[in-house]
Amino acid sequence: VEFLYCDLASMKSIRKFVQQFRAKNCPLHVLVNNAGVMLVPERKTEDEFEEHFGLNYLGHFLLTNLLLDTLKQSGTHSHNARIITVSSATHYVGKLHLNDLQSRCSYSPHGAYAQSKLALVLFTYRLQHLLSANGSHVTANVVDPGVVNTELYKHVFWVVKVVKWMTAWLLFKTPEEGASTTIYAAVSPEMEGAGGCYLYNEERTKSADVAYDEELQRRLWTESCKMVGISDEASRLP
Repeated sequence: VEFLYCDLASMKSIRKFVQQFRAKNCPLHVLVNNAGVMLVPERKTEDEFEEHFGLNYLGHFLLTNLLLDTLKQSGTHSHNARIITVSSATHYVGKLHLNDLQSRCSYSPHGAYAQSKLALVLFTYRLQHLLSANGSHVTANVVDPGVVNTELYKHVFWVVKVVKWMTAWLLFKTPEEGASTTIYAAVSPEMEGAGGCYLYNEERTKSADVAYDEELQRRLWTESCKMVGISDEASRLP
């Protein structure tokens, strides 16, 4: 195991990490997008993005796009490279506000978190469409880990923290259990060549209806490219 530092809340850090990784000339067979914050008070990243959207979504969007060439070179017909992005069941209640992705008009920690998780699902579906259109040996899937007993809940109201402390052993998954579907998506032979799936408890299931809106997927992708400062070559594809 080798550690390379990457702060998903910093576009500069992400670009530096990618440079360091590429310098090693290593193949990249699996990319797991798993960083995240939840219900944080209104604040911004160093790039002036609302933190949920900037860290949970835009950081992963930029990282994945900067590593795509390496992933494409690493995948083969019989062994596709795999991109796994961790979302949440919260995306089912999320709404994507394309005219206010930074939640400037009316900030809600719950709304901002849900929007970031919905954006990850939309991004995954659009990414898989583009990978398939280019004939790339790379697949992209999105995972719902379930309710997991981690430090992600440190910003919830104190009453919820008490309830969590009392019921975690019964209602929450352990971190190991929460990681199982991500691991399944990353290494299972059953997922070889399968992309554009929403996975929960190691099974393919249906995501929110709005996540299948291809026009919304395209518009989010285009806007995301502008926000992180990369070329939107995908805009020329159907």
